[in-house]
Amino acid sequence: MAGAAAAGVVLVAGHAGPALSAAAGNGARRALLPRLAGAGRTDHVALTFDDGPDRASTPAFLAALDDLGWRATFFMLGRMVDADPGLAREVADAGHEIALHGYEHISHLRRTPAGVGDDLRRGLDVLSGATGRRPVWFRPPYGHVSGGTALAARRLGLRTVLWTAWGRDWTAKATPATVTRTVGRRLRPGGTVLLHDSDCTSAPGAWQAALGALPRLAELVADRNLAVGPLSDHDV
Repeated sequence: MAGAAAAGVVLVAGHAGPALSAAAGNGARRALLPRLAGAGRTDHVALTFDDGPDRASTPAFLAALDDLGWRATFFMLGRMVDADPGLAREVADAGHEIALHGYEHISHLRRTPAGVGDDLRRGLDVLSGATGRRPVWFRPPYGHVSGGTALAARRLGLRTVLWTAWGRDWTAKATPATVTRTVGRRLRPGGTVLLHDSDCTSAPGAWQAALGALPRLAELVADRNLAVGPLSDHDV
C-alpha cells in the first residue's frame, strides 16, 4: 500500500506540471522513492548530462571530464544520435555510460501510452545501434513521469531515474557561477546531478555555463569528500 501511494504521488506531481514534478518535488521524491530520484551510496555523486550528443558542445564536455578524471552518464536523445552516430560512439568509447532520454524531447504528459512506448523503442534501437551498448537507464524529457512512462520502461527493461540536484543550466542567464550555486544548494551525499551537454532544447549557447561550472563543481565535491561517477557506480 505504501509503495502504491508513493507511486501515486510521483504520477500526480508529474501531471501537475514542470515546476512541481521537476523542481519542488525533489525533496519529496527522494524521501518517497529514492531509486527514482537517483539516490545512491553516500560517498558518491552521480553526474548526468541530458539532450546530447551535440557536435557543437559534447566534445568539449568529454575533454573537460577527461581532465577531471571523471566519468558520467549521458542521457541521449535518439534524434541527436541519428544526426551524429559517430559522436555517440565516441562518448561510449571514452568510458562514459550511455542512457536513454527518448527519441524526441516531448513531454510524456502530451503523449499517449502507445506513443511513449514507440518513442522509447525507437530511441533504444538507435542508441544501441550507434554505440554497441544497450542502455539500462532512462530519464523522461522534463522529468515528467506518466503511467505510460512507467509501463514502457518496464516492458523494455529500462530503469527510470530522475535527479536530486540540477544546475538550471538551460536558461539564457545561466553562468558557471549560477550553475555551481544552484547545484550546491541541493547537492547531498548520494545525489544525482542533472546538467546538459547540448542546447538543442535550451537557450542558444547555454551549454557553456554547465561546461564552465565543472571545475567549480570539482572543488565543491572535493570539499565534501565525495567521489563523482556514472549511475552504474552509484548503487541506485
